[in-house]
Amino acid sequence: MKRAKTYTIVDNYFKLDMRLKKLEDLITSKELVTMQGDGSSSLIPLKKCRSSYSKIELANLFYVLMDEGILYFDSNDAKKNRGDFQKFISKNFTYNDNEGGQKTISTISRQFSECKGYTYKIKQIKFLDDFIAVMQERRRRLEKR
Repeated sequence: MKRAKTYTIVDNYFKLDMRLKKLEDLITSKELVTMQGDGSSSLIPLKKCRSSYSKIELANLFYVLMDEGILYFDSNDAKKNRGDFQKFISKNFTYNDNEGGQKTISTISRQFSECKGYTYKIKQIKFLDDFIAVMQERRRRLEKR
């Protein structure tokens, strides 16, 4: 009877130890980020690139770069290329939410569809105008040097 109790205690200890290590790995690979708007905090992976763009703006940026052939994963298969881009963005970027905090991207397919369709043409043109203005300002600064 005593041997069974000892075995159970040791077994439970190792199960708990494994759970704690998994929790520790989960927490140490992420950074605690405080949201500016409401003061709440969330864990965001350290290796994600943060963006000052909203989710749709980030999608617009990458969609333009992808659609113009500037960046690509597979230049021969447009469908696969688009899917790879969406996975890449979701895995490696966060976006600026309405409250000024960073949010992880679970999926960006809806925003990519908006970029492809002509329904959101005016929004795309506004994004491009804003982006071009930023690039022109950068050019002016470089020319002044």
